[in-house]
Amino acid sequence: MLTQKQLDEKGLKVSLIEHPLVQHKLTLMRDKQQSTTGFRDLLREISWLLCFEVTKDLPLEQRSIETPVQAMEAPVLSGKKLAFISILRAGNGLLDGMLDVVPSARVGHVGLYRDPETLQAVEYYYKVPHSMESRLVIVVDPMLATANSAIAAVERLKQGGAKDMRFVCLISAPEGIAAFNKAHPDVPIVTASVDTHLNDHGYIVPGLGDAGDRIFGTK
Repeated sequence: MLTQKQLDEKGLKVSLIEHPLVQHKLTLMRDKQQSTTGFRDLLREISWLLCFEVTKDLPLEQRSIETPVQAMEAPVLSGKKLAFISILRAGNGLLDGMLDVVPSARVGHVGLYRDPETLQAVEYYYKVPHSMESRLVIVVDPMLATANSAIAAVERLKQGGAKDMRFVCLISAPEGIAAFNKAHPDVPIVTASVDTHLNDHGYIVPGLGDAGDRIFGTK
């Protein structure tokens, strides 16, 4: 796996979350013996930590409240509610945990599948909140492999008015990061791991297999 320093040296624009708890839980998820229930639970737990990282600079405003002791001016989130956009179907594994942290966020879905021959993304569903142009939009998908799905989803969201976006994934590949950076240099990437490469089938190596299948127990 690549470090943040190595990524910077390669010119790959990505924020790598190297927190010990994230790395520990990710190792447990990679293990092929991990149960479906265990995989889901770990993904939900990691998504909390990723959510804290990607939202660490949200704008705040002051509000007057009264504690049991005295009145005070206290910080609360300002502006329109966040929009979490899940790239179906595996994105829902990250989405659930992020909603634990920000339950008031609006939610949208972009349905894409990867053509097994061309590896290109094919859209089959699109439903997002209104006023996308005035929201911080956080796009989630566990894997950034070829990046074809992520690139297509973000392009579709831009067409729908989104202007301020961030992309969050669990595991990524250098090839996918490079492709995403080229297509959407204005959209930051946050990830828990940058693995070594893609294999001939477009899977991340060493990776953890197909995230959707492991989340939903379909393989």
